Amino acid sequence: MIRQESYFKLKNYPNFRTEHALIYDSVKIFAEGFKRLKSATKGNLKKIVCNKTESWEHGISLNNFIKSVEIKGLTGPICFDNAGFRSNFEIGIFSLEYSGIKETGKWNSSKNVEWFINTSSGSNQDSLSLHNTTFRVLIALTKPYGMLKETVSKMSGNEQYEGFAIDIIHEISKMLGFNYTFSVQMDNVYGSLNQDTKQWNGMLRKIIDDEADLAITDLTITEEREKAVDFTMPFMNLGISILYQKPKAAPPSLMSFLLPFSTNVWLYLIGVYIVVSTLFFVIGRMCPAEWNNVYPCIEDPDELENQFTFRNSLWFCIGAVMQQGSEIAPIGNSTRMLAGCWWFFCLIIANSYTANLAAFLTVETIDRPIKNVDGLANQNIIKYGAKKGGSTLDFFKYMIANEKEVLTADNDEGKKKVLTENYAFLMESSSIEYIQERECNLSQIGGLLDQKGYGIAMKKSKFFVVSNNVYEKHLNICLPLERK
Repeated sequence: MIRQESYFKLKNYPNFRTEHALIYDSVKIFAEGFKRLKSATKGNLKKIVCNKTESWEHGISLNNFIKSVEIKGLTGPICFDNAGFRSNFEIGIFSLEYSGIKETGKWNSSKNVEWFINTSSGSNQDSLSLHNTTFRVLIALTKPYGMLKETVSKMSGNEQYEGFAIDIIHEISKMLGFNYTFSVQMDNVYGSLNQDTKQWNGMLRKIIDDEADLAITDLTITEEREKAVDFTMPFMNLGISILYQKPKAAPPSLMSFLLPFSTNVWLYLIGVYIVVSTLFFVIGRMCPAEWNNVYPCIEDPDELENQFTFRNSLWFCIGAVMQQGSEIAPIGNSTRMLAGCWWFFCLIIANSYTANLAAFLTVETIDRPIKNVDGLANQNIIKYGAKKGGSTLDFFKYMIANEKEVLTADNDEGKKKVLTENYAFLMESSSIEYIQERECNLSQIGGLLDQKGYGIAMKKSKFFVVSNNVYEKHLNICLPLERK
């Protein structure tokens, strides 16, 4: 196959897929490089075994011959630079328009991007222009996306609203040249599908019924909603998280003096105390120096007394732990060596306890009833819920069973329940960040449970130009607004 040029003659090659054309060009380049290697080498090629570390003697030569190949393949002219990368090739840039797919530019490895100037489509672009078009934009009064301005003077029209979503529409209108009027979704229902009637409600219902052209708020893009309306690219990426009260300081406890050491350390200390006391009792019995004459007047008494009874041994060890000492003093060398080791051990333990106790007294112990969503799901004391009809609700079935207790009409009601009850509210992370910046007693618990985005909703296939332009412009709009 490598020796016969006729094998490379193909019919209908424009119908090839890109990967097939690249594979064909690769094989052709390898064949040409191998052909040059065969012409340059004489004699039989050395055979090597694949599962050994020995390298092929002509590998570097074949690599250099392949780099020197210059041919015209199915994917265009093919040549390589010194590093072995393909050079001097072009890639076409296409755009999808109403009339079909058109080439709008090309990218060259040496000249970068070159855009084509299309003068023939000027009339078509004029017909698609949004200048002097007025859109009816539906918003919801949800902080910080849409809010009424706080002012002493009465305002009307678009001037009475402010917020992140308001700023986005304003910036897009300046870029695309359209006008807009805001209307408010009074019940703050964004849109959910009734499984019985198969009808949408809320903001999406108005979009479907042509009562509004665009809808923008903290409206989550979901697969179910995309079947009913079109969305732009997300202007904000976020996820579901937990809104809960900030951890509070744990109440003082009668046993707080035990906190400097863990339970295991206290158990080990008790065990060591008993073992050392037993050693004092045993060694004291075995050491002759510890047997004393309690009657000095009698030179050869019938009985001698040992001060290290088991009770005295316990008393001697506890006195050392408390750094108070005792009336018992070791006499023999063996008991004194054991006493010295015990005193050194007690010195370290006592100082460590004192240092840790001072730290515990100066630092408040924080009581964290939940740390993440697993802790929330594995307990039955704290109730948790979400907004009725929201996309967050679709993640949890517990809330359906306890709908009357845990579901709220809006985010504000959920925030109030968190502040006044033992309750955790699941909502979008961006809204939680906004709330915790303004409510000192609230915080976000754990990380994000999912990843999703907010988008601008519009009727199916009605405003393709708006959607397409927002796809191109939304990054330039949203990044400056998020920095404010």
